[in-house]
Amino acid sequence: MVNSVEKLSAQTILITGASGFLGSHLVRHLCHNGAEVHAVSRSFHTSDISCLRWWRGDMEDIKFVQNLFHSIKPDVIFHLSGLVTAVPNLEFILPTFHSLLTSTINLLTVAAEIGCSRIVLIASLEEPEQGRPEVVPSSPYAIAKFASSTYARMFHRLYQTPVVLVRPFMTYGPGQNVYKIVPSVILSLLQGQAPKLSSGKRQVDWIYIDDVIAGLLAATQVPSIEGCTFDLGSGELVPIHAVVSELVNLVNPQIQPLFGALPERPMERIRVADTAYTYDKLGWQPSIPLKKGLELTVNWYTKHQKKIGYTS
Repeated sequence: MVNSVEKLSAQTILITGASGFLGSHLVRHLCHNGAEVHAVSRSFHTSDISCLRWWRGDMEDIKFVQNLFHSIKPDVIFHLSGLVTAVPNLEFILPTFHSLLTSTINLLTVAAEIGCSRIVLIASLEEPEQGRPEVVPSSPYAIAKFASSTYARMFHRLYQTPVVLVRPFMTYGPGQNVYKIVPSVILSLLQGQAPKLSSGKRQVDWIYIDDVIAGLLAATQVPSIEGCTFDLGSGELVPIHAVVSELVNLVNPQIQPLFGALPERPMERIRVADTAYTYDKLGWQPSIPLKKGLELTVNWYTKHQKKIGYTS
């Protein structure tokens, strides 16, 4: 990982969705190690860090993307932007289509025209598996991500666009959206409230944010992996109720979570990361065990809970 950062420090890096969970961690890590980073967000940001420049714009706007590439001339691109929600409501059809698919096609098109050395595109564990077209996507988000990944592979095949896909599994850690399961449970417990959950039976492959960042960096450095998809996960399934129980033990063992208080989401996938393939090709494997990652996450939210203003 150190070698990956050293190599990136000599290149111009573009990060879309830089203010999100993955993006903000990636920006901090690269800037801390001296890389030249250009960060894109829909909202206005400023920075007093000399190696970081914020660009405000919408990746759904092809003109903005073209101007961005001509101005920056990025060597490496991390495409992390897009609306992230697994809620299957009809109202998310168009927002996810444009936020995820239109933005990705814009970026791939401009990159194919102008050129770059590597694009790292975020895939999703919610996507149907390749070679199983009979599997129906479980949400507008899932189908938009699946289409984005398919377009990326097509761009590589037809136009030799140097895109690599990485698929983070259930990522958690400091600074995550407070309505995601791990931070929402932690913050409820910190406020002395019983977290409301579904049955908690779903088996999940959990991965700490620092390990995901290490995987993203590794995906920029290995040669001859364009067009491939790599899983970033632990390779083990742990049910939600077990993670919640661990959080309860860490925060407040006197509180009993309310399992079954919320409905199950339909068609949620049970999927484990292919860590052997990722290690073979990228040399990456997770280094932070689940228990340690949960402790780090609890410590961060305990320290920052007053600034967050979360209400359950």
